[in-house]
Parts: sequence; C-alpha cells; structure tokens
Amino acid sequence: MTKPNNYATDPKFNRTIISVQEAQSRVMSRMKAGGVEFIPLEEAYGRHAAATVRSDVPVPHFCRSMMDGYAVRAADLASAGLEKPVRLRVTEEVACGTVASRSLRPGEAVRIMTGAQVPEGADAVIKLEETTECGSAGKRELELRQPVTEGDNLLPVGVEIEQGELMVGSGRRIGAGEMALLAMFGCATVQVHRRPRVAILSTGHELLDVSAPLEPGKIRNSNSFMLAAQVREAGGIPHLLPHVPDELERAKSVIMEAMKEFDAVVTTGGVSVGDYDVMYDLTNNWSGELLFNKVAMRPGSPTTVGLLHGKPLFALSGNPSACYVGFEMFVRPALLRMQGAHEPNPHRMTAALMEPFAKQDRFERFVRGNYATDENGNLTVRLAGIDMSNATITIRDADCLICIPPTNGVMPAGTRVDIIPLRLRR
Repeated sequence: MTKPNNYATDPKFNRTIISVQEAQSRVMSRMKAGGVEFIPLEEAYGRHAAATVRSDVPVPHFCRSMMDGYAVRAADLASAGLEKPVRLRVTEEVACGTVASRSLRPGEAVRIMTGAQVPEGADAVIKLEETTECGSAGKRELELRQPVTEGDNLLPVGVEIEQGELMVGSGRRIGAGEMALLAMFGCATVQVHRRPRVAILSTGHELLDVSAPLEPGKIRNSNSFMLAAQVREAGGIPHLLPHVPDELERAKSVIMEAMKEFDAVVTTGGVSVGDYDVMYDLTNNWSGELLFNKVAMRPGSPTTVGLLHGKPLFALSGNPSACYVGFEMFVRPALLRMQGAHEPNPHRMTAALMEPFAKQDRFERFVRGNYATDENGNLTVRLAGIDMSNATITIRDADCLICIPPTNGVMPAGTRVDIIPLRLRR
C-alpha cells in the first residue's frame, strides 16, 4: 500500500517564498559581465559596449555653413539698406568637401554650399534667396540690401559635441545613434561584451518534436522556441537541446553537461510540486547553490534559480505564459548584466486600467496586456486576452505586462497600475 504524502512536512510544499524584488536582487548580485572582444563596427549593432568612447575632436571640427548662400563679413554689411545697397566681390565658390583658397578679405564674399567649411575671415552666411548677384563676366559681384548679424547661419566648432565628451558608455547597448557616433569618430572596430551562450532544455513526458504528428495526451515542444526568441532579443546566443522526459537522472546528466559548455542554462517544466516535477529534486540535491525556488508572483511562482560554478541555472515553469514571464523577470536581466548593462531590470511605467480586474491573489500578478495613450496623453492599459498561465495566444498579442499588486477585491477601471513594456511592440 502506498504511503500517503504528508504535505504539511514535505519541503516541496513548504518552500520559502520571497518577493519578486528580492528574487531579482539575488540574481543580479551574482551576475557579472563576461569576456570582451573586438568586432567590426558593422557588426556592433545591438551589442553592449565594453569600453567608454569619448570624442577625440569637436563636432563640427570646422565652422560649417547651415545654408546655401554667401559667406560674408558682418561688418561689411553694417550700413546696407533698401536705399543703400552694398556690393561685395565674389571671389570663389566652396562646395562640401572643399575649402577656400584663402581667407576672406574686406569687401569680398564667397559662394558657399550647405555643410561646407566657412572661409577664414567670414563670420556670417547670408541665404542665397536674400541676395542678388550682378556684375560682368569675370567680375562677379553681390548686391545686398540688409545687414547680417555675426554668427548668422553658421555652425561653430564644437556646437554639437565638445572634445572629450562621452559618446558611448561602457555597458550601453549600441543602437543606430551609437553606430553613427562611433563611425563619426573613426571607430572601425568596437570593444564589446561577449554574447552569453544559453542552453535551453524542455522537460516532460508529454512533449513531442515540432515536426511530429499530434498524439493523444501529448503536445509539441513550443516553449523552447519561445525561449530561443527571448534569448536572442536579450542579446544571447540560444542553443536548443533535445527535450527530455521527466526522469531525474537523465535531466540531471543533460543539465550538468550543458553547465560545463554554456554560460547559462534555462529549463522549462518540472518546477512545481507534482510527482514528476524533477527540477525541485535536482536543485535540492546538487553541488550548486540554490538562490530561490518560490517567488510571490503569478504566473510562475515555482520559478527556481541556482548557480553552479558561477553559472546560472534558470528553471522556469512549463506553462507557456509562466515560462515567458519568468524569463522576462529574471533571465533577461541576468543576460543583460552578463553583457555589461548597468540597469538591466525591467523598466516600469504607470497606466490606468481600462477595465476592472477581478482576480484576487496574495501574490503579485503579471498579466499580458496592451497599452496606449489616450486623447489627453495619459497611458492606459487593458488585458491582451485570456489570463491563464497555460495560454500562448496572449504572448503573441501583448506588448506589456500589467503588474497587479496583491488584492482581495476587484480593482475598478481607472485604477493606476504599473506596467512593464515588452521589448518589441507589435
């Protein structure tokens, strides 16, 4: 006869519960940036800088014309008026990428194009449409009927960027603007943090390969591919391992080998309290360190994180939405920190609920949602659809997570709540 389980004393049912913030703190305190490498600038988009880059010259590094027109001396036009035009001699033309042959002298003007270097001696540019060119062939003259102010239509040296100014800080993600700045300052190669290599393993007797036909009681392994996409979005390099059944020794063997080869391992499934949830037994009987195995959050409360030889093991729920949320709250920040990011934890904003939320819970809930801006410029948010931890459709449709605090009553429409924007808006 099978001995009944004593749930009151079984540690699997009596795990220490910690807050989301405490769980994130424990993970972040143990993560550090990995190695660095030099890569060509054209490959740097989306990577995290591993060194600070400062401007070695001001921008612009020469005085530039903001207009097509004529470079002049403001003093020469001080007396110009409708009844008393001033004539200047046009000495040459300066196009972008060329420079004047000599300094501008009193009584002279230089035809200049937008972006071109202003000749020495000139202190203003007058717009082309405000001038009249006259004179005979071989003697070009410019007739002007209004004064100009010193500095008109000029971009002085360093007006945009001063020499020594910070361009790209260490740990900053390199986007389009950073790419432009790095190119502007001649950074043909860029020092970046290495991308973490992440092994992904799904566990469960019920799993089928993606190409396999459906069978009664079984489902295709979709979580691995979802996690691979999330790893890529976080800057990591995913490696999908073949899924394994709920067998402790087999799962342990695969995970221990993966921990040797990869920078992090993410598993999905086997973290709850069922007879076949092997990840609890694995992380409670191994040579690694258990950071936590119960978080005050839904979905994904049995999310488990441990360390082995300094490498993290993230054991996430097998329910798709719980797996997704667990990754966003813990794995993504860890991968970002491993790439040198200074503020990797999810960024929260505040929005007003567009509809009541009736579920009561003693844990914080992370609900898939969609946010928008109303006619007054205020953020609003509504549920993306079905709110169940085994739902996948709302992962596709959501562009944020709605953070519902512990509550024992209905939250009416209009209630202000935190939201976490997801990295890619649909």
